[in-house]
Amino acid sequence: MNLHLSIGPLVSLIAGVLILVVPRLLNYIVAIYLIVIGLIGIVGTGGLYLH
Repeated sequence: MNLHLSIGPLVSLIAGVLILVVPRLLNYIVAIYLIVIGLIGIVGTGGLYLH
């Protein structure tokens, strides 16, 4: 069984869990998430998949 996970949904899932656990981190998590997604969009994933 192959499991293909792209990095975008994985990062958003981790960010969502962290926001639920520690709501004070919301600003930092959103900022880091936007930076990561922006960098991925600019650079491209280049075939980055978890198998």
